[in-house]
Amino acid sequence: MNEQKERIKILSAGIFSLILVLGVARFAYTPLLPLMQQQAGLGIAEAGWLAAVNYAGYLSGAVLAAMISDLVLKDRLYRIGMVIAVLSTAMMGLTTDSTVWAVSRFVAGLSSAAGMLFGTGLILNWLIRHNHRSELGIHFAGIGLGIAGCAAAVALMSSWLDWREQWFAFTAFGCVLLVPALRWLPPPDRSAVTKTGEAMIDRPPTALFMRLFMVAYFCAGIGYVVSATFIVAIVDQLPGLAGRGTLVFLAIGIAAAPACIVWDFVARRTGDLNALILAAVLQIGGILLPLAGGLPAALAGALLFGGTFIGMVSLVLTMAGRYYPTRPAKMMGKMTVSYGIAQIAAPALTGWLAASLGGYAAGLYLAAAAMVVGVVLLLVLKVVERREAAGNMPAFEA
Repeated sequence: MNEQKERIKILSAGIFSLILVLGVARFAYTPLLPLMQQQAGLGIAEAGWLAAVNYAGYLSGAVLAAMISDLVLKDRLYRIGMVIAVLSTAMMGLTTDSTVWAVSRFVAGLSSAAGMLFGTGLILNWLIRHNHRSELGIHFAGIGLGIAGCAAAVALMSSWLDWREQWFAFTAFGCVLLVPALRWLPPPDRSAVTKTGEAMIDRPPTALFMRLFMVAYFCAGIGYVVSATFIVAIVDQLPGLAGRGTLVFLAIGIAAAPACIVWDFVARRTGDLNALILAAVLQIGGILLPLAGGLPAALAGALLFGGTFIGMVSLVLTMAGRYYPTRPAKMMGKMTVSYGIAQIAAPALTGWLAASLGGYAAGLYLAAAAMVVGVVLLLVLKVVERREAAGNMPAFEA
C-alpha cells in the first residue's frame, strides 16, 4: 500500500510539473495571444517569431538532455527548470519590450524541456526501478490539464483583468504548483538494478530505425505546432467565430487530459507503432477540420487534435524509456531535438504566411501535409521492424 501511495505521489509531482512548465509557462501564451495583439500591440508575424524562440529554448534543453546521463545532474536541472518556469511567466507581464518577451519565451522553452525530458525521464526511471508499468499516460495528463486550465482561466479573467494582470495571475498560480513539483519527486536512485534485483539493461534500436523514427517525429512536430500555437487566433478569424478561439483551445485541453491513458491502452492492444499511425491519421483530421467552417467543425477538430498530439508524444517517450531504462532522457532528448527543430521553423513560417496571405489556412495545410509524410514513414518503420526481427539483426547504438 505504501508503494502504491508513493507511486501516486510521484506521478502527481509529474502532473503538477507539466501543468507548470507547459500549461502556465508555455500554453498560457496561446489563449492570451489575441488579447496581447489587441492590448499590447503584438503583431501576427512577431507572435510567430516569439513562438519560434520558445521552441528554440525547448530545443536547446533537448540537446542538453541528450548529452547528459547523470541522474543527479538531471534532477538538479529539473528543479532549476521549475523555478525558471515561474520567473519566465512573470517576465511576460513586466514589459511590452519584444526583446524581453523573446528572452522570456526562450527560458520558458528551457523550463519546458526540464519538465518534459528531465522530469519525465526521472519518473519513468522510478517506475521501471520499482517494477511498475513503464507507461506515462497518467503523467502526461498534466499537459491536457494545463491547456484546459489556462484556456478556462483566460476566458474567466479576460472580463476583469487585462493581458498584463493575467500574466501575473498565472505567475501566482505557478508558485503554488512549484511546491508539489519540487517536494514530491524524490532524489534519484543511481543503482543498476530494480528493487527486486533485476538488472536494468539498455536495448537501443538500430541506427536505421532511429533515423527513420526521428524524421517521422520531425513531421509530427510540424503537425503539432501550427495548431498548438495559432488555434485561438485561427478560430477567431473564421467567419462567425470571433471570440470562440479560447473555447476551442479549452476543448483541446479537455481532450488531451485523458488521451495519454487511452493511447496506453491502445498501444497494449495494437503495439506502439500501430498506435502511433492511428493517432497521426486522426490528427490530420483534427488539423484540417476547423477550415470546414462553423463552431461544430472547429470543436470536432480540437477534440481530435487534443486527443492525438500528446498521445503521440507520450507513446514516443515511453518507447524511449523501454529502449533505455537506465537513462531514458538520452533518447528522449534525441527525439525531441527532431521534434523541436520542426517547432522552430513552422511557427515562424506560419506567421509569415499569415501576414502575407491574410490568413492561417496555408499553415494548416502545411501541417497536415507534414503529418501525411510522417504516416508514410511510420508505415516504413513497421516494415523495417519486421525485417530486423525476422533477420534477428543485432541492435547497436544509434
